[in-house]
Amino acid sequence: MSGSSNNTNITAFSPDDVGVANGNYFGLPFGVSEAGLVLISAPWDVTVSYNHGAAEAPEAIVGASTQVELRDAHYPEGWRRGIGTLPADEWIRDASDRLRKKAEKVIAHLENGGVVTDAEVSARLAEVNAGSEKLNGIIFTQASSLLAEGRTVGLVGGDHSTPLGLMRAVAGSLAARGEEFGILHIDAHADLRMAYEGFTYSHASIMYNALQLPQVSRLVQVGIRDFCGAEVQLVEESDGRVVQYDDYTLAKNAFEGLDWGMQCAGIIEQLPENVYVSFDIDGLSPDNCPGTGTPVPGGLSYREAVYLLAKLVESGRRIVGFDLTEVSPAEGDGEWNANVGARILYKLCNLTLKSNAENI
Repeated sequence: MSGSSNNTNITAFSPDDVGVANGNYFGLPFGVSEAGLVLISAPWDVTVSYNHGAAEAPEAIVGASTQVELRDAHYPEGWRRGIGTLPADEWIRDASDRLRKKAEKVIAHLENGGVVTDAEVSARLAEVNAGSEKLNGIIFTQASSLLAEGRTVGLVGGDHSTPLGLMRAVAGSLAARGEEFGILHIDAHADLRMAYEGFTYSHASIMYNALQLPQVSRLVQVGIRDFCGAEVQLVEESDGRVVQYDDYTLAKNAFEGLDWGMQCAGIIEQLPENVYVSFDIDGLSPDNCPGTGTPVPGGLSYREAVYLLAKLVESGRRIVGFDLTEVSPAEGDGEWNANVGARILYKLCNLTLKSNAENI
């Protein structure tokens, strides 16, 4: 992905023309230096424990994104603010392929009754964890530089471990101004496990790791329908720092007459002024995006997710960063998965820009 701009004069660009495959998300003509929002790609799926393929997502979503109409219903001229594409760091994809093979051996060992203290397994775990920390450092450095320039940053994964570096960068940027933020987490899973399968930066541990950031004042999880006992205990002992709207409760409320608008109002009320959105595609029902690392029946419809995000912005809250993860175009209907991912991504981009409109 080039991240280049072939035309710095947007007056020569028509959002109604056929999308051009120029290496940028949505075929937009903006370079990084011209963009109000910049997308970082993280083609990485080292620790996935079921279906693989999320490392293919950034490239597949770039390809599908040229089919997205640019006049977004919630912010028709939002594209003019500029959505830039930062080229993926070359180390990431190569390291993902290499370390995935080592992680698969660890996972197979554990699934066959082995323990993480075995010497060979410990060595592989150490190598994977070191590589994951390097990934975090790369994303942190990229994001911190962009935030320092006054740009908003979104990340396209990869598995759900990938945005930790961005979360750390957002935390640092806000801490410098004495501010905190909350996380709106849309997912089928709680992702609150500590070092799942021995992987410190597992896709199943992203929210556990995010909670280590003191700037995260509240974690609000929506659509959760898979969790373990330790995760339940963490929520119960969080003293209200973690709030869950699990899938069953959301459905029960709907069946008993509480409409989605009222439920969204309650969700948003739990969030502070600054909000980071972490969107795992498996938070949607599997018919929307069956190609994902760990699909689970149930979940939000596409329209419910978009409505929630739109109401978040209408509430006056500011989206300070976001990620979209776990799209696996290698699984099932790859083109459909990438298409849904591209459309959720564009909605996230436009609503983020709209929430920061005062900075135009």
